[in-house]
Amino acid sequence: MLDVNSWPWWAVLGYVIIDLSVRVFAVIVVPRNRRPTAAMAWLLAIFFIPVLGILLFLLIGNPKLPRVRRRQQERINEYITDTASNLRLGSLRPDPPEWFPPLVRMSQAMGALPLSGDNSAHLISDYQTSLDDMAEAIRGAADYVHVEFYILQADSSTDNFFRAMEEAAARGIPVRVLLDYWANRWKPKYRETIRRLEKMGADWHLMLPVQPLRGRIQRPDLRNHRKLVVIDGTVGFLGSQNITDSSYNLPKNIRLGLHWVDLMVRVEGPVVASLNAVFLSDYYAETDTVPEGIDITRVETSRGDLDCQIVPSGPGFEVENNLRLFLGLLYAAQDRIMIVSPYFVPDEALLAAVTSAVDRGVQVELFVSEQGDQAMVYHAQRSYYEALLRAGIRIWMYPKPYILHTKSLTIDDQVAVIGSSNMDMRSFGLNMEVSMLVRGEEFVDEMRVVEDDYRSLSRELTLEEWMQQPLRSTVLDNLARLTSALQ
Repeated sequence: MLDVNSWPWWAVLGYVIIDLSVRVFAVIVVPRNRRPTAAMAWLLAIFFIPVLGILLFLLIGNPKLPRVRRRQQERINEYITDTASNLRLGSLRPDPPEWFPPLVRMSQAMGALPLSGDNSAHLISDYQTSLDDMAEAIRGAADYVHVEFYILQADSSTDNFFRAMEEAAARGIPVRVLLDYWANRWKPKYRETIRRLEKMGADWHLMLPVQPLRGRIQRPDLRNHRKLVVIDGTVGFLGSQNITDSSYNLPKNIRLGLHWVDLMVRVEGPVVASLNAVFLSDYYAETDTVPEGIDITRVETSRGDLDCQIVPSGPGFEVENNLRLFLGLLYAAQDRIMIVSPYFVPDEALLAAVTSAVDRGVQVELFVSEQGDQAMVYHAQRSYYEALLRAGIRIWMYPKPYILHTKSLTIDDQVAVIGSSNMDMRSFGLNMEVSMLVRGEEFVDEMRVVEDDYRSLSRELTLEEWMQQPLRSTVLDNLARLTSALQ
């Protein structure tokens, strides 16, 4: 503590002036273009722990990418908008729900990618099968392979995937790879992974690197959380799974026996061009170049009949594209809502949307993990359970030692969303995510099979059980809830 009583009068006056100036400056600067809860959290941090609070705000207080990268995203959006006007987007399904076209228009206005028809999409729920299916598709590449993952590790589980890339590269097929900087740089297998990419001749780049000596400076906790593969512009994969062993090769996970449960989707049809556009935008953002010979106007229909729209989101956009999509769907639901999210930390708008849905007579179920892998997010999520249970939402706890990592949302029996986005503050404001909106009963039926499987393995959390939580857990949950607003 500072003993100001021993200071000379002029030092005390100077301290008071500086302290008041900082507080006034914080009140003016912090709330600007920031949601009230986040602004209040930052102001409390600055007022009660001023030195640490100010340092943290200067370090991670700006939730947006640097202005140069945001301008890049704007140019990309303009290019995609112009290109999309000349695309053959297939035939859309007739008789959409009244609310669906406006929701699609909103998503396209935010992310510049159109709705397309004549697509096929099939789920892959087994972890190793997903890795092997992507590898098999890569082996069939004739023109190029595009791989973009939050975490990419060469290990025994992913060896087939890496061998497929090596075989494609050996045939002269361009293999382009993007992986997140912070998620990989100091993690297990990083050096082995980079050596393998170098040896095969892959065109690889780290996403969102923080390298001040190279002039690459941005908020250090921004992440590119996307997971996608595109082969020749005709076949694509996206979802929640990273390219790594289901333990993530972390000693703590191995010691606890933790394994991740994920869901990927294989897509064919015009929507693959949109998925490719997301990869190309991220490639351009990291290299300031566009690969030659890639024509996203060349689209091919599939044997499927699904309407699909790719919705990218993240700090490169002006608004929270994924949150607005989720809110629109939740308010449109008439019969039931099924949410699968390992990290469900809603803001006020999302909490109101899911709880008011129950008041409208909509069945709402939430699937989460019984055990968390990230303490702060796990406890922040738990702090909402009482409100959700009291509202009438059913919560299913997927059993440990498995981490249910799937991110999906199904609305009634017609529409679904699958991708990399959680329903938490980080995914809405800090992570670059990619989601796919799908309209078609046959795809929702596939989702229902997966949801039923999750339900059969889970136990239902009741309000009676939850109210018996010890006080120490409640305190931890509420403290974590406060920190979740710091964006």
